[in-house]
Amino acid sequence: MLLHKPRSGPAALISLPRDTFAEIPGKGASKLNAAYSWGGAPLLVQTVEQLTGLTVDHYIEIGFGGVEGIVDAVGGVELCLDYDVNDARSELVWTAGCHPADGHTALAFSRMRYSDPQGDIGRAERQRQVIGAVSQKAADKSLLFKPGTQVSLIDAGLASLVVDEKTGIVDLGKMALAFRAANGPDGITGTPPISNPDYRPGGVGSTVQLDPDLSPAFWADVRDGNLPAGVVGGLPQS
Repeated sequence: MLLHKPRSGPAALISLPRDTFAEIPGKGASKLNAAYSWGGAPLLVQTVEQLTGLTVDHYIEIGFGGVEGIVDAVGGVELCLDYDVNDARSELVWTAGCHPADGHTALAFSRMRYSDPQGDIGRAERQRQVIGAVSQKAADKSLLFKPGTQVSLIDAGLASLVVDEKTGIVDLGKMALAFRAANGPDGITGTPPISNPDYRPGGVGSTVQLDPDLSPAFWADVRDGNLPAGVVGGLPQS
């Protein structure tokens, strides 16, 4: 995910599909997640900067266990999905509708892909839903009167995050506020414009092709805060 807070305009939280077809510096074209496999966070950051034209100032990484711990630390969250799921790979068992979810369920909710008709695009939507639910719960003013919960949340967050050397506690606080703003009614969430969710250039299998005509203007609008609030991108409309 790429989080951007412009000088003016709405904050944006944009999910980059893991199978995005991208040019990886020094390695050639492949799926975006290959950059992390080949060169860790530094190569992933370089690839994202080259893909978007944006400068990445901070890098934050959270593992699966971290998601589970943070959700449990806020006392669980309410999540919504409008179809039944029984997915063995992610261990998500879900009845259509909105339900309270503990950390284990929220993690499965975030990971599930193979039972989602939108694949990785749908998974990205659910990941942003989890982030939004945690942000809303953590911003609840009643936490001011629950010091034990505050400590649990801080401990869970700090124990879960890997950050770059330049990221300090103030930056993390600004990030949390930007996450909350992006997931709110005045923020922007979604994906870049996608032209083909099953692009097969040869040698790397099925990839997600970003729209080469629309993407440059899209990233410039994200950078400059020119996009209107709401959901952007997603699968191309037939």
